[in-house]
Amino acid sequence: MNVFRMAAVFALLTGPAYAQQMPDINLIPELKSMTPEEKEQEAERQKAYRDSLKKIPDAKASNDPWGNVRSAETPKTSTTKTPAKPKTKTGSTQSTETR
Repeated sequence: MNVFRMAAVFALLTGPAYAQQMPDINLIPELKSMTPEEKEQEAERQKAYRDSLKKIPDAKASNDPWGNVRSAETPKTSTTKTPAKPKTKTGSTQSTETR
């Protein structure tokens, strides 16, 4: 039984040391270098992209038909309260059922 305990302790202690000695594995491979022709084509694409961005007209003002109706400030509420009108009863509250 002692032998098994010693083996378990030994395995637990050597695990982290073994992990440090693992070979370096690069999960993201190096990007291949571009040939001069590919670099020239990329530069042409970038130039065409920048030229196309310059051709886009500036954004116009928003078309808001209610823009002149709304005010910039919120309306202020009046400080004086008007008395509420009393509710009028329109029907009877008594039941007309006969027993």
